[in-house]
Amino acid sequence: MDRLPHGGDWASFVAEYGAVPLDFSASVSPLGTPRGVQAAIATAAQAVDRYPDPLCRTLRQAIAGTEGVEPEQVLCGNGAAELIYRGVLAFQPRRALVLAPTFSEYEAALDTVGCDTLHYPLGEAHDFVPQEDILQYLTQGIGMVFLCEPNNPTGRTTPQKLLWKIVQRCQEVGAVLVVDECFNSFLDQPKSHSMVDVLGECPNLLLLKAFTKFYGMAGVRLGYALAQAPLLKKVENAGPPWSVSGLAQAAGVAALREVAYVKTLRTLIQEQRPLLRQGLEALGLTVVPGEANYLLFRAPKPLSAHLRQRGILLRDCGNYHNLEGNWYRVAVRTGLDNQVLLRALEEVLS
Repeated sequence: MDRLPHGGDWASFVAEYGAVPLDFSASVSPLGTPRGVQAAIATAAQAVDRYPDPLCRTLRQAIAGTEGVEPEQVLCGNGAAELIYRGVLAFQPRRALVLAPTFSEYEAALDTVGCDTLHYPLGEAHDFVPQEDILQYLTQGIGMVFLCEPNNPTGRTTPQKLLWKIVQRCQEVGAVLVVDECFNSFLDQPKSHSMVDVLGECPNLLLLKAFTKFYGMAGVRLGYALAQAPLLKKVENAGPPWSVSGLAQAAGVAALREVAYVKTLRTLIQEQRPLLRQGLEALGLTVVPGEANYLLFRAPKPLSAHLRQRGILLRDCGNYHNLEGNWYRVAVRTGLDNQVLLRALEEVLS
């Protein structure tokens, strides 16, 4: 069976072994989908004979209230990935800038319109955090820039002052800046690093968010974009109607009510992330100090096949630009799951 380039490919494992793996390759909430969301999907299933609302009016209103924006500044999509491709199709840049390493779908989407993609190399010496020299890459002719905050797979964020300089430089050169905040909710202080509050000052800024990771809704496929209305309208017009099912819309509205779930999940990640990092470092692994619900680390030998045989999936980062050697991304899961992983790693590395 072909294996997919992203994490979360549990189906290939099931086809090969006939069992469900312990999946550290997908950085999704280890608490599973909230029960309120599951119940909302079940209720919405009674109306699947009707077309979904193509404008996602109830969901957009709920998102707008949560984010503190107007409904006209919200566009819902079939996961953040669909909105990435819509954004690229809407503006069709001739040249674009992405980080290296970063989420591969940015460049894949840019390739569909024949874009020349430039890479800003993130250095291990700086723990893969962008530096001031990124501004030198933002020149006339750059039509689109992608930033992942926090970045995937490094888990690092761009310093706030530098992030604002990037916003301003993109406005100066006429580039659309896409800031992917899909993992923002896992930060210790999510609102302090979000760009939502400056949307009114930035007509070229497009923010991406998703329910996928934080609410354990990867199979639902639901994301949204935030921007000023004129820019967002161009993105909306670049895709088909009815891209968000009625089930997904109901699930999204229900997820935004899950206050207790959010608190529990944040506490879990804040407790387990440093413990997992310490456990990996105790095994002699080089660990990047990630800020989200995953950690990037380098091993002295290949790990994926050995762990796969033990029923554990890791995200092999060999297909990321600028990551040479045995780099892996591992999700932060529950304490019990993390201990299972660490024991397996100890066996493999011994």
